[in-house]
Amino acid sequence: MTEKILTVRNRAGIHARPAALIAQTANKFSSEIILEKDSTTVNAKSIMGVITMAAGYNTNITLKAEGSDEKEAAEAIFKLFEAKFEEE
Repeated sequence: MTEKILTVRNRAGIHARPAALIAQTANKFSSEIILEKDSTTVNAKSIMGVITMAAGYNTNITLKAEGSDEKEAAEAIFKLFEAKFEEE
């Protein structure tokens, strides 16, 4: 299992557009990809799941990926967060 701590760096937090980017990126990989915030756990491949986390600016989220391409999947999603979902 690959695990990374992600920080929401865009001011608007995770709303519909970033959630869609996360889900689209996650769906390119065969690995199971889970996002955890506090006691909430969601499937990163589900746009609605990602939105329901209600992750605001500077929130830390734990990403867990498990499968044959887990490292690539975790890195791809990590890059989305680092690039502020190309919003700023």
